[in-house]
Amino acid sequence: MPTLTQLSYIVAVDIHRHFGKASRACHVSQPTLSMQLKKAEEELGVSIFDRSRQPIVPTTRGMIIIGQARKILSELQKLETIGKSGSAEPQGSFRLGVIPTLSPYLIPLFLPYFSKTYPKVELTIDELKTEEIISRLDLEQIDAGILVTPLGQPSIREQVLFYEPFYLFVSESHEFFKKKRIKESDLSAEDIWLLDEGHCLRDQVIQLCGTTKKRRLMPNVHFQSSNLETLKRLVEQNSGYTLLPYLSFMQDRSSKVQSLIREFLKPIPSREVSIVFGRDHLKEEIRTAIIDSILRVLPKDLPKTKQNLEVMPVAQSEEL
Repeated sequence: MPTLTQLSYIVAVDIHRHFGKASRACHVSQPTLSMQLKKAEEELGVSIFDRSRQPIVPTTRGMIIIGQARKILSELQKLETIGKSGSAEPQGSFRLGVIPTLSPYLIPLFLPYFSKTYPKVELTIDELKTEEIISRLDLEQIDAGILVTPLGQPSIREQVLFYEPFYLFVSESHEFFKKKRIKESDLSAEDIWLLDEGHCLRDQVIQLCGTTKKRRLMPNVHFQSSNLETLKRLVEQNSGYTLLPYLSFMQDRSSKVQSLIREFLKPIPSREVSIVFGRDHLKEEIRTAIIDSILRVLPKDLPKTKQNLEVMPVAQSEEL
């Protein structure tokens, strides 16, 4: 029968659909991985992957074998976790996914404290969109994710960390620049810079602004960004406005940035940020350590309750 190492190589190839990428992820040479995979196929008497296609894909019987390999490796990991759970301090590996509109601002806040306080935890962090986090949780490729909730996924548990208010970031040429506070009803889909599709923040902004056909700020330019920093620079140097969550600008105390920030009137549109994990998750000690590290370093004025806030739902947007 295939060894545990061979099973891990099989799963890695299925994840990456490329022998080179899988071998790098497993920290072995590509010839070694290919040889071990071939031995496993000979033991089982079946071709697990169709190598004639690019990217490579599992065969019909290979998909069944990959599913069983995942179950075996998952159960082994659970045994290892149980064995370490009684230790004096959290230890072991932990894989965390964080959405792109949070990771540049939240990770630098809590990571130094976490690394120093929990040196026996090997933490791997991936920047992933919400759909990717959900998918990888279901496949047990990550242990937890930090994203915007509520999701309403029956297979996933959610633990709220904090609530993050939205602010407007407006250019000096925009009408909002003359106002101190903005009503939600003042917003429209015109003159707004948006993130590209797949970001839950984009969906929430569209819900706030409505789904009216948007007028392009630059008539001959089609542009949507995957990066909030790009949107901020566009507003600063050109025209229009965008919506920013609090953490994305709170550390930037430059007079230029602060002069372009506008608050909403209450109730303030906000997003609910949570850590999510599978229902049979066993790495509670490490997860608790991550939560504690985050809560210790959050700005004191970041809301922990919904009071005076309007929490925006997470929903798929219509195309603007």
